[in-house]
Amino acid sequence: MNDYRPKDKAANFSFVFPALLIFSVFYIYPFFYSFVLSLHRSDGIFTYDFIGLAHFRDIFQDKAWWRSFYNGGFITFWALTFQNVLAFALALGVDKAIKTGKIYRVIFFILPVLSEIIIGLLMRTILLSEPGILNHWLNQIGFGFITRDWLAPNFALLTTALVHCWKGFGWAFIILLAGLQTIPEQLYEAAKIDGASYIQRFFKITLPLLMPVVSMVVVLTLLGTMQAFAMVLSLTRGTGRLTEVPVMIIYNHLRGNQVGLACAEGIILGAVLVIVSFGMFAFSKWIKDKT
Repeated sequence: MNDYRPKDKAANFSFVFPALLIFSVFYIYPFFYSFVLSLHRSDGIFTYDFIGLAHFRDIFQDKAWWRSFYNGGFITFWALTFQNVLAFALALGVDKAIKTGKIYRVIFFILPVLSEIIIGLLMRTILLSEPGILNHWLNQIGFGFITRDWLAPNFALLTTALVHCWKGFGWAFIILLAGLQTIPEQLYEAAKIDGASYIQRFFKITLPLLMPVVSMVVVLTLLGTMQAFAMVLSLTRGTGRLTEVPVMIIYNHLRGNQVGLACAEGIILGAVLVIVSFGMFAFSKWIKDKT
């Protein structure tokens, strides 16, 4: 017999209600209100002129918007390859360093803790041709022939991608290291007894068991990089749209009182990220099943 009374249900719900209320006010309501605003030519306060899907049509015809997607994709490509491969290699090395492992964790995680604006301004000071801290160092050690303005138009996007990787590899390192340390050591010992080489142990034990963590790191990298804003803004200021990413365009339209257009761009960006994220999870599941 079920003695679970309505009074008990109400008491239990009262514990959940504050969190539900906060989530509804700050997440659910803004999401639906953003969609409503995207259908209007609005400044978000006084003007509300209904225009239907005109903003979405204009966005798909806007070359600057898709150029920003290319810039974000370029930075994401470097983050997915260079950043995460470096983080994985360091995690594999530190995983076996019993005595010094904690020290490495602290060192590699310092950068993700720092503000993106601080990193952007610091690297801008180092990389500019004037005062040219990096160029000065290169001259001092005899590599003056490679000095240049690293934030010039022909280098700005690659420089932005590399600074982003330098800033973000620490959190990927921590997550991958945590995943490696959940793999039972007995599996490796049994494989060694059976004569498996290091490469065989890596592809038959490490990679399959680590695939859920890898897929999570990939998705977080995609989400974080495509929404990069503060570091790019403080480092390059957009460099005449050569390093402009989608969130920067949304920010500029908000500043220009084009709130409806900014909301439409945000919805498109969110939809793309959701589709890509689910695609990556499905792909990682397929890889895990194959291995």
